[in-house]
Amino acid sequence: IGHPQMLDLARRALGPIIRFDHCVNLSRPAGNHGAGWHSHPYADDRPELDHLRIFFYINGFAADDGGLRVVPGSHWYREGALSYATDAEFQAGWLEGRRHPVTGQPLTMLTLDAPAGTVALMWTHAAHAVTPKPTDSVMRWAIVYAYRSPGAPSSSRFITEAFERTAVAGTEDLLSPD
Repeated sequence: IGHPQMLDLARRALGPIIRFDHCVNLSRPAGNHGAGWHSHPYADDRPELDHLRIFFYINGFAADDGGLRVVPGSHWYREGALSYATDAEFQAGWLEGRRHPVTGQPLTMLTLDAPAGTVALMWTHAAHAVTPKPTDSVMRWAIVYAYRSPGAPSSSRFITEAFERTAVAGTEDLLSPD
């Protein structure tokens, strides 16, 4: 969490003062059902605060095999509680008629593929989903590190007090929850 290149990347996106939020394994085995359209909350009413997730897709993924689905520009809406099981529900319930606030273009769903070693950055408010994995596919190995602007509590923060007290080189100013 304190690697200089990781911190440089997070600070380029969030600014000089950041907090480590969480690190989770997002690997998906064969037969995994994927995930419907959703987003994650963080200071939804405070646009000056941001939350960034950095995904490391160790062995990559194909669009139809644990592929990441995204809606570029959806993070601008700062709606951190999206939850839709299907494309049709998402289209009718949230996406219909929405436009990118910067380009003015209609928001659209994209399904990505990624080669091994792909790193993807995503704002926590961005709408995203994951395609199912066929029963004969291999494990999709992935890990996500999350950093945020301090100033609001985070519902995704899973750091224990014991971890907070552990000296990890480079993290001295990253662990305080504020």
